[in-house]
Amino acid sequence: MVTSIINSLGFGSGIDTKQLVTDLAAASREPKVARINTLTQQNQTRISALAQARSDLEGFADSLAQMISDGTLRSTPTVSDDSVLSATARAGIHADSFAATVVVNQLAHAQSTYSGVVADRTAAIGTGTMTLTVGGVATTITIDAANNSLDGLANAINSSGGGVTASIIADQGGHRLILKGPSGATNAFTLAADANADPGLSAFAYGADGGMTLGQSAANAEFSIDGVAFSRASNTIDDVVPGMSLTLKKAAPGQPVDIGASRPLDMIKQTVGDFVSVYNQLKKSLSSAAGQSGSTTALRELERELSGLIGTVISSHPTINKLTDIGVSTTKDGLLALDETKLAQVLAADAGAVEAMFNPRRDGGRTETSDPGIAFVLDSIRDRAIATDGVIDRVTKSLNSRKETLADQLENIEMREDAYRARLEKQYGSLDAKLAAFKATQSYLEQQIKMWTNQGND
Repeated sequence: MVTSIINSLGFGSGIDTKQLVTDLAAASREPKVARINTLTQQNQTRISALAQARSDLEGFADSLAQMISDGTLRSTPTVSDDSVLSATARAGIHADSFAATVVVNQLAHAQSTYSGVVADRTAAIGTGTMTLTVGGVATTITIDAANNSLDGLANAINSSGGGVTASIIADQGGHRLILKGPSGATNAFTLAADANADPGLSAFAYGADGGMTLGQSAANAEFSIDGVAFSRASNTIDDVVPGMSLTLKKAAPGQPVDIGASRPLDMIKQTVGDFVSVYNQLKKSLSSAAGQSGSTTALRELERELSGLIGTVISSHPTINKLTDIGVSTTKDGLLALDETKLAQVLAADAGAVEAMFNPRRDGGRTETSDPGIAFVLDSIRDRAIATDGVIDRVTKSLNSRKETLADQLENIEMREDAYRARLEKQYGSLDAKLAAFKATQSYLEQQIKMWTNQGND
């Protein structure tokens, strides 16, 4: 470029002023634009790295939480005969290495009663009040002109809040009223027509003088676990076996059913490995975002917070309560590494302690403070980082502001350089005109001198 300018200047009137202006304008513009483009690219790299870091952080926290909530990392109950009962693990509580024998002697039942056949469910049945008593608690049912029918009585019972459900079924060319209470022996019920009620209401009463028939008596579930007898109002039992909910399906006296639990050891191993891999990807993304010049303090703080995860106490187990206890360590470059041999040894020695890190207990005195679990701690870091004015939000705003500033600077440079080029064009356009005039004068003088010379020779 400089050589072109010098060569042009060496030819006097032969200067290519158009190329000269282009070269001078480029010499002024290109370094400035290149600098802004470099800064813009660096800033965009940080924006992309930060977006990737946020995606990695959110994705892993969400997937880990999902695995815990859907039971993927939870011990799975086992049942030797699922036709008698089934078992599920309750969220947040472990089905530890529990083994027991269950005998179901009787299922819990809800009392049910039914009326005689009524030809027209909308026909009048009588008015007055009735008393519904469930487990010793009485509720008044009122039948008046507005609801004087079988339909009206069923609706009045259902809306009373007494705990009994009324329904109407078609039978023998007419309709029957069916009443059903809650399960359990203490939830037996009666329905009595009060003394001043129309006689017709007694057809729908159940008790000493009622016209309804008992379909099924209320009863408790009667079962034993390892010979210890239990009685419950429901067939769903969640307060006897630690970490398990049992659902009794049928009575099978004298038929023992074995229950136990199996741990998802392979899934736990995979999850620990996945944690290390995703953590390392997140670490690299954060390092990339913070590695450029600019506001990196906040990102460095987030990196340090994440680095502290492996040494954070996440369960109340006395010896196995940190990721470092199960084979996770930090390498010299700040990434995580997993000692699979140590993890296998810890799982063999106390798999429950490892499970508790990912599926923390929530029974007794164990809380999110004493037993937060890795997912809870990671969620806390994630929530703080992506919150409004959190680390990632603040840095993202700063980078986007920087992006706008650089775009404005580039626009200003282009405007100034356009003005500079216009000045050059004007300046060298004037020079070109003067050179053309000089050249014309030179040509005239040369012709005159030549003419004078020829005249002198004559």
